Amino acid sequence: MQSRCFPLPFWTGLLLLALLSLSACGSGSPQTQTGGPIQHVVILFQENRTPDNLFQGLCLAPYGSASTCSTSPSATQFNIQTSNWANNQSSTGVTQPGVIDLGTTGQAGNPDNYDLSHAHSAFLDMCDLNSTTNACAMDGAALVTCSPSTGYTCPTDPQYFYVYPADVAPYLQMAQTYAFADQMFQTNQGPSFPAHQFIISGSSTPSSGSTMFVSENPGGVTASDSGCTASPGEYVEEITPLGVEDQTVFPCLERQTLTDLLDAANLSWRYYAPSLGSLWTAPAAINHMCVPNPAPPNATACTGSDFTATSPKVVLNQTQTNAQILSDIANNQLQAVSWVIPDGADSDHAKGNNGCGPSWVTSVVNAIGMSPYWSSTAILVTWDDWGGWYDHVPPPQVIDYGTSWGSGYVYGFRVPMIVISPYSKPGYISHTTHDFGSILHFVETTFHLPSLNAADAHADDLSDMFQSTQSPFTQIAPPWNDATCKGNQSLATDPDDE
Repeated sequence: MQSRCFPLPFWTGLLLLALLSLSACGSGSPQTQTGGPIQHVVILFQENRTPDNLFQGLCLAPYGSASTCSTSPSATQFNIQTSNWANNQSSTGVTQPGVIDLGTTGQAGNPDNYDLSHAHSAFLDMCDLNSTTNACAMDGAALVTCSPSTGYTCPTDPQYFYVYPADVAPYLQMAQTYAFADQMFQTNQGPSFPAHQFIISGSSTPSSGSTMFVSENPGGVTASDSGCTASPGEYVEEITPLGVEDQTVFPCLERQTLTDLLDAANLSWRYYAPSLGSLWTAPAAINHMCVPNPAPPNATACTGSDFTATSPKVVLNQTQTNAQILSDIANNQLQAVSWVIPDGADSDHAKGNNGCGPSWVTSVVNAIGMSPYWSSTAILVTWDDWGGWYDHVPPPQVIDYGTSWGSGYVYGFRVPMIVISPYSKPGYISHTTHDFGSILHFVETTFHLPSLNAADAHADDLSDMFQSTQSPFTQIAPPWNDATCKGNQSLATDPDDE
């Protein structure tokens, strides 16, 4: 297990700076006495992309160059594959990548009007596991199924596309300016519902002490809600420690989360989310947080104080036009820990977004960077799962031994991660293995919290991505569609059921 502390120089000599940062935020700022320079952690959780799919622009002019990318990277190169993507269904064994817009609108004239399976079965297809070495060959992406929007057809080899760089220029600037992790893996081998459970609790077990994991998105009925307010007859698949999906459970779960540790330490937190029943609103699927009424499977509301207090900790129906995270920053009310979840339009989810993810993320990053919070904040931008897109880097370990923690469902494919902070190493490329547990471990280390003894206990704490000295904020240039993205979303939209 990794050390639970940053190297000593990261913390020493900076307590005065941290206290000055707190005082600069005003008397309304929640108190987060950590004894270190980081007083606020903001987790921006985007949707369904891999580094090979989303960050090709790092390797292409005018944003980058071919010399900055390699599949055997040096310390200053990004681990991005630019050609000859492995395909075990091709006669040549490879496919050359095409280009696609980020959303259903974009600059390349090639709209993203299809979605790819990212179920556990899709993981198995793309992985192409060698049962002798327990390593993924990473050549089976062509077997991942494609679902087009009405009126469209899937292109040839739809999994083998990368996003037009101009559509994600803010992400490229963030990756080049701050610290980028190219060995960041989703902890789970499946889609959004369990991934969002992992980012709040380091696990997707249906109950404390269980050796099973919830492994898929809810199914069983046609309904708009997931979690504890799901309709009767809805279920979610469970996976055994041997990797077998042969049981189901109603999607109202019960386990300890990071919010419980924060509450016990009297530290503030807030979870900004789309609708109550969204796949991405993780607290709504935790029984003791939701407090469903009436009892599941007939619940229609979450009555817990996290949802119903005068100033709730779970803030719903968020879009760019009513974003409370932005008003909380402006009003000196940024919490110690914030989870910021997009709605469908502001996500990077294939088929269901309008290319506004970079605009949304840039708005939050710039709001913090240009506020007094910059000197005491770490922003962690990552994506919840691979979305069915090709990626060439195999997971660090696929565990199906039946005994060790995570067996049957750990680890998944690469997702991007960017650490934006005055204390993140400028222009740094982390080749250290990270996963969602690393984010939880970082929060626990920062705020001196105990471990959840889940993914966090098996992960590093992101310390390689930080330095003890402070760097100024570099403002992120908004994307080409920023004005449109900020002006056309009055109602939150949820993702499809994938």
